[in-house]
Amino acid sequence: MSFSRCALLWARLPGGRQAGHRAAICSALRPHFGPFPGLLGQVSVLATASSSASGGSKIPNTSLFVPLTVKPQGPSADGDVGAELTRPLDKNEVKKVLDKFYKRKEVQKLGADYGLDARLFHQAFISFRNYIMQSHSLDVDIHIVLNDICFGAAHVDDLFPFFLRHAKQIFPVLDCKDDLRKISDLRIPPNWYPDARAVQRKIIFHSGPTNSGKTYHAIQKYFSAKSGVYCGPLKLLAHEIFEKSNAAGVPCDLVTGEERVTIQPDGKQASHVSCTVEMCSVTTPYEVAVIDEIQMIRDPARGWAWTRALLGLCAEEVHLCGEPAAIDLVTELMYTTGEEVEVRDYKRLTPISVLDHALESLDNLRPGDCIVCFSKNDIYSVSRQIEIRGLESAVIYGSLPPGTKLAQAKKFNDPNDPCKILVATDAIGMGLNLSIRRIIFYSLIKPSINEKGEKELEPITTSQALQIAGRAGRFSSQFKEGEVTTMNHEDLSLLKEILKRPVDPITAAGLHPTAEQIEMFAYHLPDTTLSNLIDIFVDFSQVDGQYFVCNMDDFKFSAELIQHIPLSLRVRYIFCTAPINKKQPFVCSSLLQFARQYSRNEPLTFAWLRRYIKWPLLPPRNIKELMDLEAVHDVLDLYLWLSYRFMDMFPDASLIRDLQKELDGIIQDGVHNITKLIKVSETHKLLNLESFPSVSQSRLSGTLKSQARRTRGTKALGSKATEPPSPNAGELSLASRLVQQGLLTPDMLKQLEKEWMTQQTERSKERTESGTHPKGTRRKKKEPDSD
Repeated sequence: MSFSRCALLWARLPGGRQAGHRAAICSALRPHFGPFPGLLGQVSVLATASSSASGGSKIPNTSLFVPLTVKPQGPSADGDVGAELTRPLDKNEVKKVLDKFYKRKEVQKLGADYGLDARLFHQAFISFRNYIMQSHSLDVDIHIVLNDICFGAAHVDDLFPFFLRHAKQIFPVLDCKDDLRKISDLRIPPNWYPDARAVQRKIIFHSGPTNSGKTYHAIQKYFSAKSGVYCGPLKLLAHEIFEKSNAAGVPCDLVTGEERVTIQPDGKQASHVSCTVEMCSVTTPYEVAVIDEIQMIRDPARGWAWTRALLGLCAEEVHLCGEPAAIDLVTELMYTTGEEVEVRDYKRLTPISVLDHALESLDNLRPGDCIVCFSKNDIYSVSRQIEIRGLESAVIYGSLPPGTKLAQAKKFNDPNDPCKILVATDAIGMGLNLSIRRIIFYSLIKPSINEKGEKELEPITTSQALQIAGRAGRFSSQFKEGEVTTMNHEDLSLLKEILKRPVDPITAAGLHPTAEQIEMFAYHLPDTTLSNLIDIFVDFSQVDGQYFVCNMDDFKFSAELIQHIPLSLRVRYIFCTAPINKKQPFVCSSLLQFARQYSRNEPLTFAWLRRYIKWPLLPPRNIKELMDLEAVHDVLDLYLWLSYRFMDMFPDASLIRDLQKELDGIIQDGVHNITKLIKVSETHKLLNLESFPSVSQSRLSGTLKSQARRTRGTKALGSKATEPPSPNAGELSLASRLVQQGLLTPDMLKQLEKEWMTQQTERSKERTESGTHPKGTRRKKKEPDSD
C-alpha cells in the first residue's frame, strides 16, 4: 500500500475519538514506524482520574439503566476500508478474541472504574459482541486493532477503548453521571424560590384538633387583608372559601386544576384567590396566605405541593392550619429560611367521647349516625341493610362528583328531610360540613399506599382516626356533643387503643422534580423514556434528611401509557401530571385518546367529546352503570384540566362544564336511588354483597399481636331471608382474603369465573367430539374479554 493511500485513509478517520483512533493509527503505521506502546496503561490513568473526580457520591442503581439498541453496520458505500488496509476478519478468530477479552479480570476491574458493574459489563459486552459479529464492515480503527490482536501484533486489552465507547452508546448515563447528579440535587429547596426569600415572612401555625376553630381564625385574617391566597387540599374546600369570601364582601377568584372563576365583571383578577394547593402562585405577592391541612406535607404522593407552598409563597404573613404533629418539622424548615414560627394552640370547641358499647346491630341506629366504611362494597352492603329496615340514608364516597357529595351532605343535614343516616368513607374527613351526632367505624382496616407505592392493609392511624372521629358533634351542627364507637364489639378496644396513642411527629416533607429538571435530564439522555427518566432522577437525587422524594407511580403509569405517542417532552410531562384514577379503564383510555388527538393536531371539540362519551347518557339502572357514569365525569374533569394547559386543542371548556353539571345531576339521581340500584345489581348478580366480607380487625406485624376476622352475621346485616345463597366455606374464605388483600376485585373474580366456565365448556365439547386430549398436549389459553 502506498504512503499516499495510507494518508488518504487517515484523513477519512472521524475526529475526536481520542484513544480509539490512536490505537488504529498506531496499528496502521506500525509496519512503517515500528511498535507503539499499548493503551491499557493510558486508559488506567484516565479511569483513575475519572473515579477520583466523581467524589463520594452514592452508587447508582444500575438496574434502572435500560440499554439502548445499537444496530450493526451494514455495507459501507466506501467499501470495507479496514479490510483494504489489512485483510478481512476471520469471525471465528474474532469471537475467540472477544471471549478472551470478556474473561480478563483486569478489563472487568477497569470497567468497574468507569461505572460498569458486573451487570452492566455483561450487558455491554453482549451488545458489543453482537455488534462486532453482525456488522458487514467495521470502522477502520476497530477493524485494524482486531486484525492485529488476531495475528499477535496487539494485546487483547487494546479493545477496551472501543468497548467503553460502545458501552456509553448503549448506556449514555455513564457519560454524564456528574451532570445528572447536579441536576437532581434537591438538598436546598428554599433556594428554588428567590421571590419568597426576598420577603421577611411572618409564619403563624394554628395548631389544634378538628373542630377547634383554627382554620376559622386564619380565614378571618385572610378576609381582613388587602390581598390574600387560600390553599386548600380539596376542590370542595377551595369552593367553600371562594363562596364565603364573596358572601362576606371580599371579592375572591377561584382557581382549581379544572376551573378558573374570575369574579370581577371586566375579567380583572381580584385581590383574593381561593385555590387548591397545587395551583397556588409562588410569584404573586400577597399580604396574607393560608395553607390548610399543613400535615399533608408528609403525603407520599401530594406532599410536594404543601412543601412548595410553605417555602415559596410570597406573603407577608403565612398562616398554617393543621395538626400539632407538624409543628417541629415546620419549625426546622423555617429555620433554614431564617424565619421564625409563632404557634397558636386551639382546643376542641365541643366535647367528644368514645362509647363503651358498640352498635352491634343496624337496628340500633339513631338519627345523626354516620357509619364510616373503607370500601365501596361495605357502603353498598350497609345501605342495603338500612333500606331493609325502612330507613333512608345518604351516601358519600371519594369517587362521587363534588356536586353529588354536596347534595348528599345537604340532604343529610336538612332537619326536614327524612334521611337521618349517613354512610360514608373517610372522604368526610375534610371538605364537608356535616351534622353528625355519632361516628360508627364499620371497620378499622384501611387499604393504603406506602412511600414505595406498595399496597398495605393495616389498622387506621391515630391521625386518621382522630380526623374522622372529630366530625361528630361539630360546633356549627345541631349536635353539641360527639360520640364515637364501632360496629362490632371486638373492634372497640382496638379503636380506644388507636385513639390513645400519641400522633407520630412528621419528620420529612415531600419534593417533586420540576418539568425543567426533567427536560435537563432528557437533554443528557435523549433516547430514554420519560418513565425511565423519572426512575433515574429519583435514584440520582440527593435530599436532606428533612425531605423525601414523593412517590411518582401515577406519573410513571401515565408516562408508560402514552409513551408510544409522538409528543414533545414538555407536553408529555403535562399529560403525565394530569390527575387520573388509574383504576378506571375508561379514564385511562381517555387520556390515551386525548394524547393521540393532540399529537395529530386535531382539536378535541365539544361535538367530538359528545360522540366519544356517547352522549346523551341515561340514568343508571344498576351499580355498574353508576360507576360508569362516575368514570365519564372523571373524563370530563380530565378534559377541563387539559383545557387550561392547551386552550387551542381543548377549546370548548365552557360547554363541557355545562355538560358536566348535567351529568352531575344524573349521578345525583342515581345516588339518591342507590339502594334500588344495589337491589337490581344483586338480582342480576352484578354485585354480591355477602361474598366479600370486610376484615374488621387485624393486629398486624408486631404492633398488634392477635388477629381476628368476622363474617357479617344476621345480627349486623338483617335476617337470613335477605341473604343470597352462600358459596362453600372454602371458596368464601379464599375470595374474602384475596379481595381484602387487594389482589382481586369482585369484577375480576367474576371475569375469572366466566373464563373458567368458558374453558370448561370448550374442553367438554372437544372431549365429546374427539375424545380426551393426548397426554402432554397444550391448548392455548383463551384471552379474557377486555373491560
